[in-house]
Amino acid sequence: MIINIKQFFWSNIQKSFVVFAVLFFIACAKKETLTTASFKTNSGWGYTIAYKEKILIKQSVIPVISATKSFETETDALKVADLVKQKLKQNLSPTVTKNELILLKIKL
Repeated sequence: MIINIKQFFWSNIQKSFVVFAVLFFIACAKKETLTTASFKTNSGWGYTIAYKEKILIKQSVIPVISATKSFETETDALKVADLVKQKLKQNLSPTVTKNELILLKIKL
């Protein structure tokens, strides 16, 4: 029995590619587990970051600044929440610096 090596090789490559494509699609379609949300405080806005619906961080005041003050707008709170979420995804410390607040144009 003569086996066509070239055909056998390409057949296996094609099967491997299909399996890889399916796994890649599943990985990309994976539901994001870290979520952010805003909430209203007595003096402005705050944010939460949750992992699988369990709140990890609840921030009702602007971090870093010396005054106890909430975010002026919901947009500002969500900007900082997204920054912290990105840091958590990269396994970095979730701390925020004053310079990062300035770069995000957060009203202090």
